[in-house]
Amino acid sequence: MPKVHVRKGDTVMVITGKDAGKKGKVVTVEPAKSRVTVEGVNVVKRHQKATPQMPQGGIVEKEAPIHSSNVMLFCNKCNKATRIQKKVLDSGNKERICKHCGELLS
Repeated sequence: MPKVHVRKGDTVMVITGKDAGKKGKVVTVEPAKSRVTVEGVNVVKRHQKATPQMPQGGIVEKEAPIHSSNVMLFCNKCNKATRIQKKVLDSGNKERICKHCGELLS
């Protein structure tokens, strides 16, 4: 199964496409398709048929997945999109670290 460089709950910045420059949290990750869903990014309109939960139906806006190569992890300390560096800590755990400032990204 292919790997994706971001995890659910990470803050990311979109680097290409119509939503370039937008930041948001990763809502879902689909490693098999290399796609991620980011809140507030790639919002599409879908026609919703009336159901008992939503009796009026109508047009609903929701986020659609985008390719994982179009997002970069965002470091809050240096306030920019960054690549990650993996480092083994003294406890033996692998952690992700910002390439710019060395901040721990969890």
